[in-house]
Formats: sequence, C-alpha cells, structure tokens
Amino acid sequence: MNNLNIPQCCPNGGTGLKNPVGVTRRDFLKTMGGSTLSVVALSGIAWPLLSGLSLEENPGIIRRPLVVKPLLIYDTPEYQYQTSWRSWGGIHSQHAAAEEIARITNELEKLRTQADFPVIFLPVSGIRNTSELNSIGDLASSDTIIVYAAGGWMDIFDLLNKMNKDMILFCRHKSGPVYLWYEIISPRYLRQHTDKLAVAGVDEEDVIIDSQDEILWRLRALCGLHNTLNTKIIAIGGAGAWAQPEGVVPALIEDKFRFRIYSYSYDDLGNLIKDVKADRAAVKRAEKRAGEYLNGNSITLETKREFVDNAFLLEDVFRRIMDKENCRSITINGCMGTIMPLAETSACLTLSLLNDSGYPSFCESDFVVVPAGVLLANISGKPSFLNDPTYPHDGIITLAHCTAPRRMDGINTEPARILTHFESDYGAAPKVEMKLGQTVTNIIPDFLVSHYVGLKGSITDNPFMDICRSQIDISFNCNSNILARRMPGFHWITGYGDYIRETGYALKRMGIDFEVL
Repeated sequence: MNNLNIPQCCPNGGTGLKNPVGVTRRDFLKTMGGSTLSVVALSGIAWPLLSGLSLEENPGIIRRPLVVKPLLIYDTPEYQYQTSWRSWGGIHSQHAAAEEIARITNELEKLRTQADFPVIFLPVSGIRNTSELNSIGDLASSDTIIVYAAGGWMDIFDLLNKMNKDMILFCRHKSGPVYLWYEIISPRYLRQHTDKLAVAGVDEEDVIIDSQDEILWRLRALCGLHNTLNTKIIAIGGAGAWAQPEGVVPALIEDKFRFRIYSYSYDDLGNLIKDVKADRAAVKRAEKRAGEYLNGNSITLETKREFVDNAFLLEDVFRRIMDKENCRSITINGCMGTIMPLAETSACLTLSLLNDSGYPSFCESDFVVVPAGVLLANISGKPSFLNDPTYPHDGIITLAHCTAPRRMDGINTEPARILTHFESDYGAAPKVEMKLGQTVTNIIPDFLVSHYVGLKGSITDNPFMDICRSQIDISFNCNSNILARRMPGFHWITGYGDYIRETGYALKRMGIDFEVL
C-alpha cells in the first residue's frame, strides 16, 4: 500500500481513500456470491535454490499456440422429381466436399505461414449431422472452432455452441462455391427467427465472409486471450489497485481474467536480496550484464553505475522467482519507496529489463490495469508500457512513466538515457526515446473491470519535462473533450502497433465492453 505522505508519480494512489466506485468490500462480496480473493502467499524461497536455475537470455514474449479445429458443415441431398430437394449452396456431394476440404486446408496453411503468433490448425473435418460431429476425436483438444458453414442445419451449431469454445463462422460469397449460410446465418441462427441477437457466446462479429485476413486478426486476438486467461503473476508486496478498496479489484480480476495471484512479502524479499548480495558470483554476473547493457548502441548513463548494477541484480532475483513458480509476469507494490532500501536502487530499470526479456512486468501492483498489459503483450507479441495519462487537449495527450520497455517492437532496442527515478531522484530509470510517427494502441481500463476504452494514436514527441522519465506525446483523432469525458480509471497501457480490433474481440469474451474513441 502506498504511503500518501510520500511524493509519488501517481498521487492519491493509496487504497485508504474514500471509495470512488461506491462499493464496499462487503457489498462486493455479496455480489460475488460470497467468494473471496484467493491470493496465494509465497514464502521460504531460498537463494541457493534459485541460484541453480538456468535462465534464457531475451526469449521474448512466450505464448502457447492457439489450437484451431476447422469444421466443414455440408449436406448431400438426393434429387427428387418436381420438388425442392436442395438448399442454396454449391457443395451438395462428397466430391464437392472433398474439394472444399482441400481448399480450406490450403488456405489455412497460408494463414499459418503469415501468422505473427503461434497457431496450430488441426485437420479439417467434414460433417453432415450431429452424429458425425460427435465422432470427431480431436475436437475436444481445440481452443477455437472455425465453422465453414456450407450447409447443414441449426442443431449442429447449437451443439457446437454448448461446447463453450470460441467459434468463428465462415461463409463463402465469391472465394469459392457459395455457402447456404451466406444467406441465412443472421435470421435463422444468430437471431433465431426474431429481430434481435438470440444466441449466447457468438454474435455478428464472429461471422466472416470470404476474407482470410478477417480470420487472421480474430485468431490473433484469441491467441492473446487464451494466453492471458489463467495467468500466474507474482505480486511483490501484495495485490493492489490504484485508489480502490483493498481486495475488490484483484477479486474481479481473478473472476473475469482467472488470474492466479501469488503474493511475496517485502520481508522475504529483503532476506533474499541480502543473501544474493553475499553471493559474489551473482554480483559479478549482474555487473557484467549491466556493463554489456550500458555498452550497447544509443544508450547513455546519467546516474550512478551502482544503481544499474543493483537493478540487474534485482532483475536476476525476480526472474528466478518467476521461473521457480512457473510464471512469466510480475508486479511490485510499494515501488515508490519500499523496495529502494532493500535493493539499493529503484525498480524502474529492472521492470524495463524484464519486459524486454518477455516477462510482462508492472509497477504499483495496480490490478486495474495489469491484465490489460498482459493481454496486449499476448496479442501483439510485444512489451506493453504502463503509464500515467495527463489531460487531453488539442488532439494531444502526454503519457509517462519510469518503467518503459526499450524493445517496444518486440525486437529492436530504442535509444535510452538511464537517469534516476524522477520523484526520488534515486536509482536507475530509463528515458526511452520512442519512435516518432509510430502508431500505438492505448487501452484504458475502468475501475469496475466492466468497460474499457480503446484509443489509437501516433507518437509525435519525446519531451523531457519534470515528470516520469519515459515520456511521449501522442496525437489522436477524436475530440479532446470527448476523450476527457470518456476516459475511465487512471493508468493506461500503450503498445506499438494497431491492435484495437483484437483487443475488443478478446475483451467481449470476458464480458467487458470496449468503446473505441
């Protein structure tokens, strides 16, 4: 918990304030059916055990492949004299179905080679009824089903929907033989012969006509989603949330994102740091890595070298804690002061290094925004930047924090100055000079984890004001006053590239509205 008497980059960031969302913890637990926050406390992690772990250098964001099952639904009607014997569509025989399966297989192989995320396409299966559907052995192992809706009837869709898997509905217009459901996917299935959406778990955004690119970005979103759900994360100093009642937001995150939060106390961390500082080999390794970092291209040191050495030593400790617990994400509570006497540096550079190495890492233990950072990293395959927004004006807003990654594109390191953490004028913090003209995605979470805002922007400047060290001005296209009125919460998440569509597509599956400005 932040001490509000200490100057910090996020004023009023403590949890002891008047509840701004108007819900007490007791009321919250009533709405959750009496469920409680299930943070697991870690203890007894000894340095001799951690020091024996072997760590990879800069592996990048690691994502489990999305497993996709393609299903061709078709029918094989028999000719009947003087009556309608077939529905719309060009696939009404086993021969036509075999040709279509080959076509789909070739299309998916091309998508696999184009994908900038890991994906596995299972073999295409053709089915005509629910009995044939029930006989498909590899369906259960999939995360996502692409339904190629050439024919068949609604009972197949209903059965698939009951499997609680992500489902994409693909129909052909001109990319091959026209599909029956190109005509009736909306009135018959989505609206169920009514005027409004009448099925759960699938909607109009899950329907694709012809376009392979439309399949690709949805699968990118789902890959990010499946790698974010059930995230294990270390919370140094416990799970918090900016200016919110204790425990409320982390419990919401455990419910919607299914996060598993592991708390590690500062007392235990202090003992661990004491032990690692007595390990001469670990200290030398940190000094060597720090020297290599500072000798890299486009970097200048403008603080004490010992602060950088200690940042690398702390990074080594955090990576080993994560590896021991089989997780790849960490956040720090009380990072404005609590960690400094223990590590004899600030955590700013440490978190920057972790993000560059593929470990989504965040300051302040703000679980209002942490899941958005993990999600954007898993969608894009690039580090995400937790930051403090300012007030939008004239189509510009400044975003700043002291923990920015340098590998914002996932590969190359941006130029940086290594300075002190601004508010304390202590430790090591990067001022990352982000690429001018770069398109960025901004995710703005709300305190209730129910309504996020998305804003695409472009970096116009890297100023050097008396604020958190990494600073960017971004331009945006919506009206500044509208943004000021519509932006919820506090902290933002920013990342290189345009992933607005993917973010909204993933969030809707967790019941979180996404408003694009």
